[in-house]
Amino acid sequence: MSTVLETPARAVEPAHPPRSWAAVFALARFEARELRMTIPLFGLSILYVAWIVWDTTQRQGDYPILQDVDRATQSMPLLIGLAVMLGVNRAVLRSHRRDTDRHFDVLVLEPWRRTVAHALSIVPAALFTAVCVLVQFTWAALKPGAAGHGSPAELAVGPLTVLLFGALGVLLARLFRSVFAAPVILVLLLFGMLFVAPSSGSNWTTWLGPVVTESGSSPFPSDLLGRPAGWHVLYLVGLVLLAALVAVLLSGGRTTVVKVAVAGSLALTLVGAVGQSGGTPAGSTAARERATNAPEKVQSCLKHGGSTYCAFPEWRGRTADWAEVVDRVQNLAGGRAGGERLTVRQRIDATSGLETDTLISPSTTPGQVTVGTAWGGNRVPEFAVAAASVLVAGNEKAGSEVCDARMVTIMWLALGGESDPMTALRNVRLDDDVSGSAVVLSPTESFVMSAEQTRIVVELLKKPRYSVAGKVKAKWAELTSPKTSTARVAELLAVPAADKTADGAEADGGACKE
Repeated sequence: MSTVLETPARAVEPAHPPRSWAAVFALARFEARELRMTIPLFGLSILYVAWIVWDTTQRQGDYPILQDVDRATQSMPLLIGLAVMLGVNRAVLRSHRRDTDRHFDVLVLEPWRRTVAHALSIVPAALFTAVCVLVQFTWAALKPGAAGHGSPAELAVGPLTVLLFGALGVLLARLFRSVFAAPVILVLLLFGMLFVAPSSGSNWTTWLGPVVTESGSSPFPSDLLGRPAGWHVLYLVGLVLLAALVAVLLSGGRTTVVKVAVAGSLALTLVGAVGQSGGTPAGSTAARERATNAPEKVQSCLKHGGSTYCAFPEWRGRTADWAEVVDRVQNLAGGRAGGERLTVRQRIDATSGLETDTLISPSTTPGQVTVGTAWGGNRVPEFAVAAASVLVAGNEKAGSEVCDARMVTIMWLALGGESDPMTALRNVRLDDDVSGSAVVLSPTESFVMSAEQTRIVVELLKKPRYSVAGKVKAKWAELTSPKTSTARVAELLAVPAADKTADGAEADGGACKE
């Protein structure tokens, strides 16, 4: 009789336990590649890179102010974020559009894990934006003429904006099963940011939006900005987490961890919103008034040649550029003006906030010339005009009131030493023309230049510099006298006389009656 040995059957177990999170990351990588190749995101990414290359290679950007550059990195990521929002929204709704939702029940991933994967697929687009932001800022910071200091919080706004719009795209897909919901809400968001939100960054409701650039005509020193950039970053981080976690919650991920995380992200958002709603700090307000009304208390001065140059701390390295312009103007002047000791002082009006466009009043201090915080491009001949007016009239206030033939001397001193004087003349005039009467710009009040004065200046700029300089120095006293007529100035400088009108009067069309 044989004995049969039986062993109990053992349940067949998988060789490896299911790795759900590995599948989540695999799906996230796949969706990130699909998102990257969507036409809107792909096209805008190329446009973004091309715009950075174009913007950073412009000559007028040779003297960037870094506390303005960091804010300038925030606008283009808005477009990237909108493209990500539409792309990820369509990706989440892909199974619904193609009627394959019912097949997901046999897959490893639960719906809420798929939502997590879609949320993670946004991260590469945000990293791409972060790289572009860093390249844009670093490129500007490495330029020899760069001044100021950037803010890490301001630089973080661009990538966080992309994450926020992407998370909103996932959330909208879980709230509305229609592909038209995201575009409609996108239009509403754009309408709100452009037309409904207040234009002033000082209003707390403006900071509820993702980007608040606040740009004015004159850059501020970094310690006068008073922007709640750190609180705003905290607010954006809270919004990103809140939108993504609520989407996971709606997808069935109702675990204790998710619920606690939702509550934490909501608290983070509220803390950031309250922190950024405080407005301009009291310390910044006092500092702005001091920098506006008593800049000498916060500035340091350096000597270049015979003149003194006073600047805010972040602009000390730019005084040599100002000195080069002053020396060029003084070398063409005659009399005592050629050796006069000037004081070039940097001045701003910071009392009305970053978005102000207030005109700086001309100084009545003898020998003081105002220079702004912006430099390069048109700002150079504008400063040269201010320096020339002080050499001719004695101070900025008197120079701004010149409307007689002395304008010819002022303009030739300012532009005669330029490598391309005709372009400089065009740039310093409000009409960008080299004929007729026009308003001439300066760091303070503008000047008025008559048609005849323009004609004489153009003729002088066409002549060899040395031939005009000798006449200017020799006849300096008469050329800088308010009693000298325009016709006499033309005669002294060997410029052909103006055409005569029918009654024999001079065709001057001057800014004031001589």
